Amino acid sequence: MKTVIIVTKQQSPERMPETKDNILFSGKKNEVLKLSNINGNLTNNNAREIFARIPGVTVWENEGSGLQINVGVRGLSPNRSWELNTRQNGVDMSADVFGYPEAYYNPPLEAVETIQMVRGGASLQFGPQFGGMLNYVLKRETEKPFSFETQNTVGSYGLVSTFNALGGKYKKWSYYLYNHSRSAKGWRKNNRFEARNTHAFLEYRISEKTKISAEYTNANYEMQQPGGLTDNQFNADSRQSHRTRNWFGVPWNIFSMNFDTKVNANFDVNVKAFGLVGKRNSVGFTKAANIEDAIDPLTDQYANRRVDSDEYRNLGIENRNIFRYQLGKTKQNLAFGVRVYQAKTKRFQNGNGTTASDFDMNLLRKYETELQFTTKNIALFAENQFKLTEKFSITPGVRFEHINSTSNGRINIVDGNFGEKNIVRNKPLLGLGLEYKLNKTNIYANISQAFRPVLFSDLTPPATRDIIDPNLKDARGYNADLGYRGVYKGFLNFDVSVFYLSYNNRVGGLRQFIDNNAPNLGTYLFRTNLGETRNKGIESFVDINITKMAGIEQPYGNLDVFASMSFIDSKYVDFKTRTVSETEPNKIITKNLAGNRVENAPR
Repeated sequence: MKTVIIVTKQQSPERMPETKDNILFSGKKNEVLKLSNINGNLTNNNAREIFARIPGVTVWENEGSGLQINVGVRGLSPNRSWELNTRQNGVDMSADVFGYPEAYYNPPLEAVETIQMVRGGASLQFGPQFGGMLNYVLKRETEKPFSFETQNTVGSYGLVSTFNALGGKYKKWSYYLYNHSRSAKGWRKNNRFEARNTHAFLEYRISEKTKISAEYTNANYEMQQPGGLTDNQFNADSRQSHRTRNWFGVPWNIFSMNFDTKVNANFDVNVKAFGLVGKRNSVGFTKAANIEDAIDPLTDQYANRRVDSDEYRNLGIENRNIFRYQLGKTKQNLAFGVRVYQAKTKRFQNGNGTTASDFDMNLLRKYETELQFTTKNIALFAENQFKLTEKFSITPGVRFEHINSTSNGRINIVDGNFGEKNIVRNKPLLGLGLEYKLNKTNIYANISQAFRPVLFSDLTPPATRDIIDPNLKDARGYNADLGYRGVYKGFLNFDVSVFYLSYNNRVGGLRQFIDNNAPNLGTYLFRTNLGETRNKGIESFVDINITKMAGIEQPYGNLDVFASMSFIDSKYVDFKTRTVSETEPNKIITKNLAGNRVENAPR
């Protein structure tokens, strides 16, 4: 009988090596979650369980379906992970990386092999986002000619889920295909949903040094949206719902082609061509909560519903290279590349829909609001790891972003079209990382600049009387990290660090008089840059394998005790506000709310 080796699961986050996939990770705070090692609810994409071992992550749950994963870091908003550069297999999956960076799509976690998270130091190699990069790496079969996996789940509130995957490797070919389908009635009334996600991957290895692959993801979900409650009704029974005709749906398509080659022993090249075609659809009765959605006795029908729809069409190509060279007695690493990207969004709002109750996007007359947004982006980036000794390295880096954003269209039918708006940015970003190795532990530090372009919603006023500052600026700032991490004697896994995040030029609204000499004419909202915030704190993860520490892991397996802790202090250092006095004569009251806590940051 052959010797059987039992390998126990390690649920602690792993960390990226110095270089991987032509990317430099030296000196950057990062975590890698291997989902097969985590005892969590993957069926429902339960983000609280999955991200529990990454300190500083906050999670929103807008509804219990798990169709959208909302995570934020370091006190930033978790809203559809929009402060992060979200990717699937290294490819963008948000609606528009700059203008509308919300991730309406997420892969089913049953299909995910690992989750990679790189904090603010990711801004140089991935994009300028303040939160860093979040990448979902899907499963692959790399050894067997054929494998099949099925996971089938039933649960409370009518949950039925099935995940089926097959894959294999035969000669020079590799393939992987999965389908995930899930439905439930939901915890609240009028909250049922149906979701489907299909993915196909095919790879051909041209030689030992070169391979090419293609993959395609098709996903769609439809979700009923409960609501129609006043505060008193919600406090009395939060599970009730007075809206039966409100729906939300997201068809999403992501496709990419990938080329990898080793030019020689010191030079690797990767090229990804990718695209996204998606929609965001909603239809419903959107009147105030105190207005009942009931059948009109005169017409014997419900009221017409509001219809909104976004269409997304994105294309891009990203090249990453790594060059290894000798400098003195040590080998150095240079990672560099280029990215070209274009995203087009068509936004249709305030359509007059039917009186039906199902998911019906048909219109009785054209949309009142029709807008078009285009983002064109070219980015150049480079980082070099200078190894001064075998233990100590310095990694300076630079990224240059050219972003051209345009918008045009019609806010409403009465006022007609507004003139085309165009914003061109040329933004250099600098960063510096340090790392010092101590056996199986290391000290790391990083400081990297970041910025966030104004969003589509900042370019178009929600009301005709609102005015947008023509000199509206992008948010800018930087992330800084200092930490100590590693493994001690095989039983202690830890990462303890401090951080400082500066976030300037936050966008908001100022209330101003239409005419200072005639206050009776009322006021308007002036959308402009308001304030600056700073987030600072401690992020700490400690995992102790008790059985390994006691030397009894072979007969008893792993018994881990872990603590994922963070302390986040987020405050405004500059926050100008203006309000109108409620007594005659009307006056603008100017205040500065410096010292106030930042919204969305945990306390």
